[in-house]
This record gives sequence, C-alpha cells and structure tokens, in this order.
Amino acid sequence: MKRIPHQSCPALFTYLALALAMIFWGFSFIATKVALASFTPFCLIFFRFAVAAIFFVWLLNRTGFPELNRPNLKMLALLAIFQPGLYFTFETIGLQYTTATKTSLIIATIPIVVLLLSVLFLKERLRRVNTIGICISMIGVCLLVFGETTGGTSGGALIGDLMICGAVLSAAVYMIITRHLGQSVTPVQITGMQIIFGAIIFFPAFLYDLPKVSWGEIRYEGIIALAALTVFATIGAFLCYNYALSRIPAARAAVCINGIPVVTAFGAWILLGESLAPLQLAGGGIVLAAVYLANYSNQNHEPEALQDVLQES
Repeated sequence: MKRIPHQSCPALFTYLALALAMIFWGFSFIATKVALASFTPFCLIFFRFAVAAIFFVWLLNRTGFPELNRPNLKMLALLAIFQPGLYFTFETIGLQYTTATKTSLIIATIPIVVLLLSVLFLKERLRRVNTIGICISMIGVCLLVFGETTGGTSGGALIGDLMICGAVLSAAVYMIITRHLGQSVTPVQITGMQIIFGAIIFFPAFLYDLPKVSWGEIRYEGIIALAALTVFATIGAFLCYNYALSRIPAARAAVCINGIPVVTAFGAWILLGESLAPLQLAGGGIVLAAVYLANYSNQNHEPEALQDVLQES
C-alpha cells in the first residue's frame, strides 16, 4: 500500500479548513433566516456577539491584546461602528425581507465596492479589466434585485435588498479604514476587538428589543441556528480561514471564498425552499464573474485577495 507523503497532510488540513470556512459562511445566511423566526434582530445579534466576545476575550488574554492607547481605541471603535455595527444591522434586518440566496450574492460584491472607494478616496488606479468587472457587476445586481418573474419585486423584498446593499457599503468602508489600523494591530486582534466592541454596541438595542421577544414561542431550531451562528460562522470560520491563510497565498484562498454563494444557494434550496428565477440566476453568475474581473491582478493572474470581507459573516 502506497504511503502518503508527510508533506501532503498539512496541505490536506489547509484545504479542509478552507472548505469548512466556506461551508460555515455559506450556511450563516440560512441560519440567520431560521433564527429570525424566533428572535428579534437585535436580540439575535447580541446573543451571537456576546458569546463570541467571551471566547475572544479568552483568546486575546492568551495571545495578547493590542496596545489600547487612545488612537487605537478610537480607530477600533470607529471600525466596530461599521463592522459589525452597521453591517450586521443592515444584513440581519434585510434578511427578514429578502432571501438568503440573493443576500449571499449581493454580499459577494463587497470587493467591488472596496475598489470603487479606493479609487474615490485613496486615489488608487484601476486597470481596464477591473473597470469592466465593476460595470458588469451592476448589471448582475440589477438582475438579482429586479429579475423576479412571479409577480415582480415586492416592496418588502426591495427594502430587504437595499438593506443588504447598505451592509455591503458598511463592510467596504470598514475595509478601507482597516488598511491603516492593520499596520500596528494583527488581524486576530482586530477581529477579536471588533467582536468585543460589537457586543457593547448592540447591548442597548438588545435591551430595547428584549420586551418584544415571545420566549414561549421560541423554536428549538431557532436556538440551534443561533448556536451555529456563534460557534461556526463567527468563531469556527474565522479560525479556519486564518489557519489556511497562514499556509497558502491569500489570493489562492480567496478563490475558494467565491464558492460561498453556491453553498448558500444549495442550502437555501434544500432547507428553506428558496429558488432564483432564470434572470436572477443569470444575475448571480454575472456577479461572480464580475468579482473575479474586478479583482484580477496582472501580477499573479489571480483575483487579489480581500481576506477581511467575510471574517465577520
């Protein structure tokens, strides 16, 4: 029997970690939809971040907190307002009105919005292929939002889609700001402090939402979905993805992340009975192709990695 070379084991674990991160993030949109049937939006977000914050306090206590001087604290607080603050507010409320599949595909445009903001505020230059990707992504998003064939797009669904677009913009602004903070604070420290700040930010909204929760009507699947969001999407996926990033180039890892909408679409079809109209399917395909083109790098012939896009999903 032929023995597997020792060097293949780390590679196997690396791609297994990437696959798990993709699955965890892909199913996070579905789990949020399920949990929202039992919890109000801000109760769901707070429970998720409060438990995750406890974990990251423990982790940072072992690995080291960032230097919490006034500039770092101000920057970390500002980051937390956009991500997770505004991002999860928009995403969670939006998922009350739109589908998990559409949400994952719209969220996939975050790298494109980052590029646009980089051009506008950081004066970065785009290659022609990147510009083409940005332009056709707009067509794809329009098909996703307005491509419904059964009675047109309802007002509620449109509101949900617009809220998800707000989440995209919030995440993109966060990523632009992070470029400066990342020079003095590690990704693990940034993510840990964001989650801790996030629990603090959402606490007042949680107290406001608390009287609205019908505790006797909470379903067991809602509790399971909440636990899964906390353990797998917030903690597990982050650890898996960062483990992979420590062993392979970020650009190669980013290619796997493009499969998240596929996981969401399949899971939502099986578990929630969701489906996309033909025009929406075409729009989804256009969005994924546009993300690749918009981030295409002439240096390595791979899409440039924006590894923070889904660390908080």
